[in-house]
Amino acid sequence: MTVEPIREKAKIKQLYQYLNGSDPKYALIFKFGINTGLRISDIIPIKVNDIFNEKWQFREYLILNEKKTAKEKKIKLNETLRKCLDNYVKTQHLALEDYLFQSQKGGYLGRIQIYRVLKEAATVMGIENFGTHSLRKTWGYWTYKISKYNVGLIMDTFNHSSPSITLRYIGINQDQKDELYSIVQL
Repeated sequence: MTVEPIREKAKIKQLYQYLNGSDPKYALIFKFGINTGLRISDIIPIKVNDIFNEKWQFREYLILNEKKTAKEKKIKLNETLRKCLDNYVKTQHLALEDYLFQSQKGGYLGRIQIYRVLKEAATVMGIENFGTHSLRKTWGYWTYKISKYNVGLIMDTFNHSSPSITLRYIGINQDQKDELYSIVQL
């Protein structure tokens, strides 16, 4: 099964609300992924001081080294995500040196645990072909649509080698094929 982006904004909102109602930690992971396009393996080890400075002000950029590529990534967090982060850090009483997504056993949450929780929530919400990579693909899909189809920028952000790889990755090729099948009705 190939995981897909979430193509309906209403479904994104419903899934976030469902997650937030059961555990705000997973809701924030979801929000983080769909607002940054980061892989789950790059999201989970983030510490509070990666986002906030010692005066508890947002850093200008979140800077990290991607696990998969070892390349440095510099992300300007948007206002939606900043509000969620600010609220979460305050309500969870996190310290600067804490992991943002702490495990009960110490350290940070594991990928498998996050997958289980997000997959279960997506199933409850009727979202098919969902996995943790759906967060990254959702960011790419919606960025592509909102940027008026600027595939080059998304391709560069994802470190893909060609536009066709990016389009296939974010599910645009499948959308176009689906459209073709609805055009011809003999």
